This record gives sequence, C-alpha cells and structure tokens, in this order.
Amino acid sequence: MILYPAIDLKDGNCVRLLKGDMDKATVFGSDPAAQARQFEAAGCEWLHLVDLNGAFEGRPVNGAAVEAILSATSVPVQLGGGIRDLATIEMWLGKGVARVILGTVAVENPELVREAAALFPGKVAVGLDARNGRVATRGWAEETTQTVTELAGQLEDAGIAAIIYTDIDRDGAMQGPNVAATEALARATTIPVIASGGVSSLADIEALRDAVGIAGVISGRALYDGALDLEAALAALAPAA
Repeated sequence: MILYPAIDLKDGNCVRLLKGDMDKATVFGSDPAAQARQFEAAGCEWLHLVDLNGAFEGRPVNGAAVEAILSATSVPVQLGGGIRDLATIEMWLGKGVARVILGTVAVENPELVREAAALFPGKVAVGLDARNGRVATRGWAEETTQTVTELAGQLEDAGIAAIIYTDIDRDGAMQGPNVAATEALARATTIPVIASGGVSSLADIEALRDAVGIAGVISGRALYDGALDLEAALAALAPAA
C-alpha cells in the first residue's frame, strides 16, 4: 500500500480544511515546495496535491505552487482540483504531473473521463467524494443522488488508473477513516482504490492496510499535526522483507 502525503493548496499556501469547508482552513505553511521536499526526503513515493481554489472555481488557480512543487521534487505527483476539460488535463500532464484526478467532471461528463483515460493510459484517476454515501461535486458544495458504488460501477471499464475515495465528513476531522465504506468500494470494483479522509493515527493506517483491496491511503492533517509519524507510517506500509 502506498502512502500519499497531501498538500492542499489555498491561496498559494499549504492548508487543511475541516470537512471541506473553505472557511475552516488551517494554514500549515506558506512554502508548499519546501513541504514537498520534506515528504520526498522522508521516503514518500508519491505526492497528492489538491488545488482547493480550483475545485471551487472550475479552473486551475494555484498553478504557480504546483509548478514549484514539480520543479522541487522528483517523485510522481497526482493532482486534483479544477481539472474539467481535456486541455487542462493535457496542460498538467505536459508540465510533469504524473496523474490527474477528475472529480466533478466524472459525474457531469463521464465521457470526458473515458476519452482522457484512452488518450493517457495510467495517468487519469477519479476522485469520488461522498457525504452519507452520496457523491458530492464542485468542491463538495453540491450533493448528487448517485452513490459511490454506482458511479464506480459506471467507470469500471473506463480504463482509469485509480479511484480516490473521500468520506467528506471524516476529512480533516481527525476521527478516523471510514474503513468499512472504503473496503466495500474496493470489493465492488477492480479499479485500485485509494482511501482519503480522517486518517489520524498509525492504527488507522494499519486498519486500512489490513482491509481487503485498498491500494493506497492519503494523509494530510495528521502528518502536519504530528498525530501520525511519517516514518512509522511508511514502515507499517512497507512490503514484508
């Protein structure tokens, strides 16, 4: 299982939100590139970036911060937030992003997901963000009637590289991830599932590791607060010798 440390970008800063609320942002640093270098130096294999402003505005906003991270590090980066057309997908992949994450557009224009996945094999993931099991879009501001499992089923043959599943009510709340819902989704699809939201301790990492079919885990606030020791988490997820 891969640990993806999260760098959430708002107004050029590294922040964490509480349950997706842009008005409840805690700033953890003003130099996202320096934070990215720290994660790489610690041994992280991937970075998870989110353009929070972009998620709300529907276009890239924190591009300068993303490009600074790409220049400062050599590990692969996955990026979500405000990526809603083929031109933006091509732009970010051209700049060195290893994998783009499509969220809102996966609900509103699933054919674009299929087109992008066909054009860029292995480089397109889908972010399924849920509140009470229902998919939410546009920076989590709008709730749909679709369940996560229903949408995952519709994408089963789309050729996407991964599903990032976020339980919004757990995100940034330090209350533990929704292991049962994440495992249920992983069992329901052949697409690799990455867990996001609520990871608050090494025990949470171990619970996700021991669940069936979960390919990765994203952690943000717990790493910044020190509740989760990065070295211990990486050791817990390392392949057995």
